[in-house]
Amino acid sequence: MFLTDLINKERMRQEHSLELIASENYVSQKVMSAYSNVFTNKYSEWYPGKRYYGGNEIVDQLETYTQWLALKIFWLDAQWWWVNVQPLSWSVANCAVYTGLLNPGDTILAMDLNAWWHLTHGMKLNASGKYFNIIHYGVDKKWIIDYDQLLQLALTHKPKLIVAWFSSYPRSINRKKFLECKRELSKEWNHCYLMADIAHIAGLIAWWTLLSPFDEGFDIITTTTHKTLRWPRWALIYYSLSQGKELEQAINRWVFPWIQGWPFDHVLVAKAQAFLEILDPQNNRSLYCQKVLLNAKVLSNELISLGRTLTTWWTDNHLMVVDVTHNNWKPTWLSGKSAEQLLESIWLSINKQLLPHDTRTPQDPSGIRIGTPAITTRGLNEDDVKSIAHIIHECLLNLRDKHILHENILKLCNQYPLRYS
Repeated sequence: MFLTDLINKERMRQEHSLELIASENYVSQKVMSAYSNVFTNKYSEWYPGKRYYGGNEIVDQLETYTQWLALKIFWLDAQWWWVNVQPLSWSVANCAVYTGLLNPGDTILAMDLNAWWHLTHGMKLNASGKYFNIIHYGVDKKWIIDYDQLLQLALTHKPKLIVAWFSSYPRSINRKKFLECKRELSKEWNHCYLMADIAHIAGLIAWWTLLSPFDEGFDIITTTTHKTLRWPRWALIYYSLSQGKELEQAINRWVFPWIQGWPFDHVLVAKAQAFLEILDPQNNRSLYCQKVLLNAKVLSNELISLGRTLTTWWTDNHLMVVDVTHNNWKPTWLSGKSAEQLLESIWLSINKQLLPHDTRTPQDPSGIRIGTPAITTRGLNEDDVKSIAHIIHECLLNLRDKHILHENILKLCNQYPLRYS
């Protein structure tokens, strides 16, 4: 009974609050139902055709089918790309790449942890920061990636792996600058792998609303499956076959047995179901992705008009990072932590976020991160998003009674109920 109550409470929380956390979304009812199936009873260590346990004939079919669908999502040719669908999380996927391709102490060039980093891009308490030599590139005074610094650091430190794409960067990246680093290194260095971590924007890439790294000389591409893609919680590692079996053998071996013991076959079913939905033309995910971007741009523009400072001054994707310590260039008493708590009190979820060159701590930074995938899934449009911008602004400046703001949130939730379609 207690567990049932918790599930019902969480369902009510989700239904009666607006989700603006950029890394969260809602799966369909079919995907949610697909989590619970008989494959949860099965062990399937190793890979199709090479299992340690018996009775895996059907699991082999399931995994191979899921791999085929995963390629189709990004319009990939199996002659040039293949995918490991077993990683249980984004962290597992990235760790498998690092440990599979590098030796302890090898150099990785990744985004500065004080900018739009992720833990697996070299945070000192993470395995990536503990076992590898992490060199960080950063952003300029306008919070845009400093590509001159990127190239200079690459030539100076000669990394064995360069990581592009980021957890909270609001702008498109210049892919050709990363390829230039790889080419320059190849002139005087045996080899440098180029990796794209597209966890946040994978859905936007799949439907061509953002540029794809798959055709630009990248060697490895990792992604989660539950953000803009609206899939189950899981991860994928795509790797180029242009160098033969080198990447495939290294990555597959380090996913299993070095990093994790076995895949969750019941989640493979849910993932395959999600793949089928995104490939179904009747779902019109392309239109959904366009609306995600439009809602993000409208929300950014409205917040700017209200005096809010956005890092990089704009967004090219689904998220934005807002400095809450100032409004109209004047200091406020707010921090990212207090802003998160204030907005949560009116049933609006965001997350606190470090700004580039932030002088505050990660647990109480200067900014908040806001994303539009989940509210777009609910069906909110540009006018609704403008209303949300005003609710956020009024809540943070205490311009209106919190009860009234909460009522406005509830009206939007009731107008756009969670249908899990």
